[in-house]
Amino acid sequence: MATAGVLAVLVAVAVPNYLAFQPNMRLNGASREVLGKLMWARSKAVIENTTYDVTFPTNHTLEIRRAGVLIQTVDIQTEYTGVTFSKSGDDPAFSSRGTAGGGTTITITNSSGSKTVTVTATGNVKIS
Repeated sequence: MATAGVLAVLVAVAVPNYLAFQPNMRLNGASREVLGKLMWARSKAVIENTTYDVTFPTNHTLEIRRAGVLIQTVDIQTEYTGVTFSKSGDDPAFSSRGTAGGGTTITITNSSGSKTVTVTATGNVKIS
């Protein structure tokens, strides 16, 4: 009986903390997902010696195109509910040399805050 009481107290403390932490986990996951897709597009452009474009048609969807042909569509809210993003700058277009032309900033936001994914003209992609 004492064990059940201690377990109940632990659950009562842990569950609210876990629920409060979920939005931050979703934000981090979505940021890593966007970063990963951008890095994937860059590497494929170099490997295949062609151009890969990444566009953001909605505030939660990104599309990857190879030489203008749609390859992949990613809806970030499928796995990370409540997360949206906005883009400033040009859509990244990764060339066969791995460069991206101009700079792009994608701001990923939810109720816990925001993270920024930056694509530089040299093709480097990072989260800040």
